[in-house]
Order: sequence, then C-alpha cells, then structure tokens
Amino acid sequence: MQAIEENKIEYNHYTTEHDLPGIAALIEKELSEPYSVFTYRYFINNWPKLCWMAIENSTIIGVIVCKLEQHKGMHETLRGYIAMLVVHPDHRKKKIGSILVSKAIEVMKTQRCEEVVLETEITNKAAISFYLNMGFIKEKRLNRYYLNGNDAYRLKVWLDYQDNNNNQKEEIKVESKVESKVESKVE
Repeated sequence: MQAIEENKIEYNHYTTEHDLPGIAALIEKELSEPYSVFTYRYFINNWPKLCWMAIENSTIIGVIVCKLEQHKGMHETLRGYIAMLVVHPDHRKKKIGSILVSKAIEVMKTQRCEEVVLETEITNKAAISFYLNMGFIKEKRLNRYYLNGNDAYRLKVWLDYQDNNNNQKEEIKVESKVESKVESKVE
C-alpha cells in the first residue's frame, strides 16, 4: 500500500486582487455579518501585510483580516484590530487559526503596536475560548452590536515589543500556542 503524502499548508499575506474572491467566499460562508467588497478592499488594500491566508492545494482554507491605526485619543499608541478570522470547518482544530493570529500580531509588533482588539458574538463560545487561550481578555460587552441583534464581547490583548532604545516595554505578552515548525511564504 502506497503512503499518502499529507498536503502542506502555506501561509501568505495578501498580494493581489486575485486573492479577493477566495477570501470573500470563505468569510461570507462562515461569518454571520454580511460584508461588501468595499469592506474587504478597505482592509486588504490599506493593510495587505495584515491579511494572511492559509492555502492548501491552491484553495484558501483560512484567513485573517486586520488593520493597524492610532488609538483614538492616544497619540502615540497604535492599536491593532482583528476584523475577521475564519478557518474552513474541515480544517479546524489544526492550529491554523492560531498561526494566522500569530502571524498578523507579529507584523503588528514590528510596527510598534501596543494592543490588539476584536469583537465576537457572545454566543460564539468556540471563538471566545480560542481568543482567551491566545491571551486576550474580555474588555466589555457591546449590546446589540451585530445586525442579527446579538451582543458582542470586545476582546483585547496588550503586546510586548522592543522600542527604539532597546528597552523592553512591560506589557502582557501574547502567548501563542503555535507549533514551532510553520512553513511560511512571505514576500
């Protein structure tokens, strides 16, 4: 009997409009909120290095879409935002989501990001557990946040980065539970 080689998953950040249909199809199938093509383009064209895809056999099986901006009222603080994270149901429990979050956060840290936030439905117990295990905390509850009327939790994590003087900032570290051997393809 011949051994079957396991498919390798590649991790790439967004590079061309060619990736958009696969990203949109996966997100539209799995998330409750409807997004227009303009929403996708807003994120991926402004922050392409913060949009990561997990690709197997030329098919996008996971994606994270993020942004990085100055925090309102905090002139020197950069805040990352995870807008969307989806892993195809057939590929969950394989650390793909953890790898995608870790890759996006590592890019944010190189830009001196101090904190990352996101929202998730309070009914999405799997997502809440996932992010709590990644080091996020529940910051607050947002009533009737989603179009379907569901409430959300805002989750937050503080990051640790090196400043220009090589002085370590004393913040909470994101502890990624990602395997050390990740095949990555970054351009």
